[in-house]
Amino acid sequence: MGLRRSLYKTPAQLRSMVEPGLITAAALDAVRALVAPGVTTAELDAAAAEVVAARGAESNFQLVRGYRHTTCVSVNEQVVHGIPGSRVLEPGDIVSIDAGAQFKGWNGDSAITIVVPDPSRPELVAARERLSEVTQTSLWAGIAALASAARVGEVGDAVQTSIESSGEGYGILRDYVGHGIGRRMHEGPTVFNYRVADLGPAVRPGLCLAIEPMVVAGSEATLVEDDDWTVSTVDGSDGCHWEHSVAVHENGIWVLTAADGGAAGLAPFGVTPTPIV
Repeated sequence: MGLRRSLYKTPAQLRSMVEPGLITAAALDAVRALVAPGVTTAELDAAAAEVVAARGAESNFQLVRGYRHTTCVSVNEQVVHGIPGSRVLEPGDIVSIDAGAQFKGWNGDSAITIVVPDPSRPELVAARERLSEVTQTSLWAGIAALASAARVGEVGDAVQTSIESSGEGYGILRDYVGHGIGRRMHEGPTVFNYRVADLGPAVRPGLCLAIEPMVVAGSEATLVEDDDWTVSTVDGSDGCHWEHSVAVHENGIWVLTAADGGAAGLAPFGVTPTPIV
């Protein structure tokens, strides 16, 4: 019974997950509006922090031991866990921003990727936008799969299939995966972004997952930088990260960290999200 309680929320608990998801989405919207050449990653972090505080929430990233920021901002060869600071964004940079909020004891977690415009290097921008497009599409493919999946592992199968179907030969990080979310930002079960033999627990009402494909343009081999946080590609190829927190409930699925519940992202897959009531 303990496992069941940890994985599946009650309808009332699912309703409590809605607001932290919306706060997380609003924080990322504020960051998205600021991304431009000359802006520092610390300024992006400050914008997210302001939104989280204004909505009466707290940064769940700051609840992680040793981490003092509201976001992770990862640039170019950095894939995830980049620390905001004095780095200045340059034209053409590919920037992944991961953020989360805790509100009344419940958590949201989401990530977006943005390519900074650079008219002088259209080929570089196009390549990086393609990486972001493929990664984001794989996220929605995974979410769409969750709507009809019997087991959690079917999400990873859908993510991998989507990435492979792009024909780009991108790598999928193996050492970093998605997770359950609820009272804590990171809960069970593990949500792989690739096919696994053990499909894991059942998908049923009350399940909340943070699905987050992390995709690289080259080899999937990574290293942790000297700051003990930032994960970068060994070969220096570009990285990309997209993430949403998603709830399964009696009437369907709802993307907690999307203002429209995921309607726009799921439409190409023929899936219509249903609000949590």
